[in-house]
Amino acid sequence: MTILLLAGSPSAPSRSTRVLHHIGEKLALLGHRYTKLDVRDLPGDAVMRADFGNLAIQTALTQVAAATAVVVSTPVYKAAYSGALKAFLDLLPQFGLQDKLVLPLATGGGQSHMLALDYALRPVLSSLGPRHVLQSIYATEAQVGWSEEGGLVLAEEIVSRINEGVDQLSNSLLALHALNGNRFTSIPFSQIRCSV
Repeated sequence: MTILLLAGSPSAPSRSTRVLHHIGEKLALLGHRYTKLDVRDLPGDAVMRADFGNLAIQTALTQVAAATAVVVSTPVYKAAYSGALKAFLDLLPQFGLQDKLVLPLATGGGQSHMLALDYALRPVLSSLGPRHVLQSIYATEAQVGWSEEGGLVLAEEIVSRINEGVDQLSNSLLALHALNGNRFTSIPFSQIRCSV
């Protein structure tokens, strides 16, 4: 089972991408494998023209298809998630997140932007057919700091929220793995014996 860290920020460095990578490291400590996909690294003209023949686009879509879970991060601008992320999500097939677990994450200027997760991003993610969209994680700019010496510095309430989100995703993945391990194998009708 693989987790995809999908960074939707058009800029680097980015608070939302730093928090996303922090979540990836915490998941790795719990024994989960992850891959990374930064939307900003994709060729912009190919994304905007929906050029499905572009190798980078094909590779990115394959990464999404191969993942069991996707952690999606975005900055919030003007009460909406990033246009770069929207353009990429538009490339996914109608049920491009089918049967996947999804953990949304966003950073924004203040608490008033928090609703962008539930009223803008969550409906789009839900329309792509995931198994479950987990409770979102939102942090303000004041709650996410960075220094060259100390690295990522998170406010205590965000650390707590991240830990809850990581635990919920990890436990959901383990439950999904157990469920898949206990599936019945199909038996051809010709092998079924009935007594009358």
